Amino acid sequence: MKLMSRLLIAGMILAAPAAMAQQAAAPAAGPEGAAYTKPKTHWGVPDFEGFWSTQSFTTMQRPEDVKELVLTQQKLEDLVYHNRYSAAERQEAGASKLDKASSDKLLSDKNPARGYNRFWMDPGSTYARVKGEFRSSWITFPENGRIPYTDAGISANVRATNFNDYEIRPLAERCLMSFTGSGGPVLGNGMYNNTIQIVQSPDSVMMLQEMIHDVRVIPIVKSAAEAKHAPSEIPKWGGDSVGWYEGDTLVVETVNSHPKQRSYISPTGKVTERYTRWSDGQIFYEFKVEDPKLYKSAWGGEMSLNHSSEPLYEYACHEGNYALPGILAGARKLEAEGRPHPAEKPIFAGVDEADGE
Repeated sequence: MKLMSRLLIAGMILAAPAAMAQQAAAPAAGPEGAAYTKPKTHWGVPDFEGFWSTQSFTTMQRPEDVKELVLTQQKLEDLVYHNRYSAAERQEAGASKLDKASSDKLLSDKNPARGYNRFWMDPGSTYARVKGEFRSSWITFPENGRIPYTDAGISANVRATNFNDYEIRPLAERCLMSFTGSGGPVLGNGMYNNTIQIVQSPDSVMMLQEMIHDVRVIPIVKSAAEAKHAPSEIPKWGGDSVGWYEGDTLVVETVNSHPKQRSYISPTGKVTERYTRWSDGQIFYEFKVEDPKLYKSAWGGEMSLNHSSEPLYEYACHEGNYALPGILAGARKLEAEGRPHPAEKPIFAGVDEADGE
């Protein structure tokens, strides 16, 4: 399990109640959408600076047993009640006293999937509102809210099962890239560390993700006609992004993500993102993914980035982290006992299905 620094822990403890209240509430009062007078920077472009959060129960893909994109109040309440985070909170309620009996009760199910108890999870308390609607998934097309993977797309997302060397393990285990996919391209969310800081200059936009402090620096050009990417022989962490403004919208085109990154695109794919202020408290984020190698068709969706009153806190991924030596030592023990390593399984970009490590 990756440990957070004392600074992050303190920040989570102070920020969690306010963040949950923010999630449960409606978007900021006042004009929204087309009627909203969007702020500008002093050099005249749309202003997105500040701290924003993707904290939500909503995930990239729609659950297979949910048919609708927009949730009614009754469906919302049902999904919130049955969500794994709500279930974990109910399961742990009253079992958190610092005594042996309570601890034995809490750990009695021997749940190997529980890397964190609910106190350390910070996903919010409900599903996301996008344009005033509660949404069951970020994906809006295709209609079923699921990523249309090809066979090659599924194969590209199989977890590494070789435990012989640390360099073979996934980047998240090595604290090199976010394991929630929050840095993009496409932006994501997970069980904690969902804050993004946006800083603008006339020539660039910087996006700093709280999860492992992944950074994207996006050069800004005058228009799509002037957008040019670096040579394809030089892949980049987070992809090769270039942006421009179209009226009140920031458009970002990204190609050529590093092949070791669990990205939504292969070297032949492209992600197009659009950022537009919806209100003082929200950015409306749209995305489209095109990659014929990984997907049967283009797909995309919408997300809300909600203003956060809390700054980013340090994410010290390796501080006191015994996970990687433990993983490798565990594999050596299995081998000594003549037992096989765990079977490989698909872990898709953005870790929708795993939501974490």
